[in-house]
Amino acid sequence: MSTSIQSNQFASLSNGTRLHYASAGQPGQPLILFVHGFPEFWYEWSAQLTEFGKDHFAVAPDLRGFNLSDMPADLSAYKARHIVEDLRLLAAQLGYDKFTLVAHDWGGAIAWNFAIALPQLLHKLIIINSPHPYLFMQAVANDPAQKAASEYMNWLRAEGSEAALAKDGFARMDGFFRGMGQPNAEWYDEATRAKYHECWSRGLTGGVNYYRASPLHPPTGTNQGPLKLQLKPEDFHVKVPTRVIWGEKDMALPATLLDGLDSFIPDYQLVRIPEGTHWIIHEQPDRINRLIRGFIES
Repeated sequence: MSTSIQSNQFASLSNGTRLHYASAGQPGQPLILFVHGFPEFWYEWSAQLTEFGKDHFAVAPDLRGFNLSDMPADLSAYKARHIVEDLRLLAAQLGYDKFTLVAHDWGGAIAWNFAIALPQLLHKLIIINSPHPYLFMQAVANDPAQKAASEYMNWLRAEGSEAALAKDGFARMDGFFRGMGQPNAEWYDEATRAKYHECWSRGLTGGVNYYRASPLHPPTGTNQGPLKLQLKPEDFHVKVPTRVIWGEKDMALPATLLDGLDSFIPDYQLVRIPEGTHWIIHEQPDRINRLIRGFIES
């Protein structure tokens, strides 16, 4: 069976959103949905599409606001519940009422919300370097180290951040992958860089709007962010078997965000990768594939 990746596929959803997606494998095989973060696009999952297309219908959409998917102008269109609905409608349009969800970074934030709201639609959940929303809310409100690590979020929320990101040929964007003292950026070679620059040249406002639309950011003098939320931990339980994979050299999302996670998920496994950064999917794709496969086949 061919596991070549097919891109330039579009789903026009009943909520009015048009999503681009790439896929490998055959429709009708079990669906596994891969959801990227910022500042990425479906291509983040190319090694996973090739691997899981062997025995699944492996699908990686561009989230709304990214790459070839619709980029709504209204900031409120980037609230998590709308993006959860995009994923629900996409799976239904592909012909599935239950699937496995794998997600990273902002995709993970959406996937946590999806699993909390719609557990009946998921076989299993795999999260890579993306904090549980309640624990992140607590940390960004109360933990000085996390507030400092997340200060970039307020920079991204500010007016004009997309212009600063695009300046000098996306130099800051390249720095997310290559800079900040991170090892193992060999994956970000010239061919990969060209693919990312092509994506970013289509517009950065949608991706940045995920930060602008979220209350989960460090509090400031003019915006209390998480301090004004009245959330109950019992509303954030995850009733789906979950494996969390965490590169522990993540500079923005330290491993302390894992503390207490087991109290939210009855069926929970954690795999720590001490040498992995936030970009562990790119750094060790074969290992990530083994960790995903080992969990979904268990």
